Amino acid sequence: MKTQIHIRKESLKFSSAHMTVFPDGTKEALHGHNYQVALSVELKATSFEKMIPFADFKKVLKALCEAWDEKVLLATGNPFYEEVKKDKKEIEFTVCKKRYVLPINEVVLLAIDNISSEALAEHFLVLFLKAFGEKSLKKWATALSIRIEESPGQGASAAWSA
Repeated sequence: MKTQIHIRKESLKFSSAHMTVFPDGTKEALHGHNYQVALSVELKATSFEKMIPFADFKKVLKALCEAWDEKVLLATGNPFYEEVKKDKKEIEFTVCKKRYVLPINEVVLLAIDNISSEALAEHFLVLFLKAFGEKSLKKWATALSIRIEESPGQGASAAWSA
């Protein structure tokens, strides 16, 4: 038998702007979503002695959501992204040959190749595993998945297994 726990709370969300880039060099216009984050964990056991602390998971999820909340997410690994100038106050960059200048404190630079639901889910999972500690997770879990929805019923998930 396999048992999973699921964590999806109204507070586990972030509102961010982005623009998905396509392989032909076109892109979406800069726009935003109210992303919802959910976590599923496949448990090793459900005994009293092996109870899993939901609060620990929620704390990490909340911190990651807060880091991306009310920010413009930029994929620095995208071949159509070019950083022109960055200082303590602002960042100037181009995406698909369109120029942007934004306050640096309103931007999150992500070392991924695109800002799509699937790329965000994978990156969020990597950050979650780093923050929570993969070694700690292995005490309770055999698998874990993170789901990020950009609108109700539309999103992507990424999975980890021990």
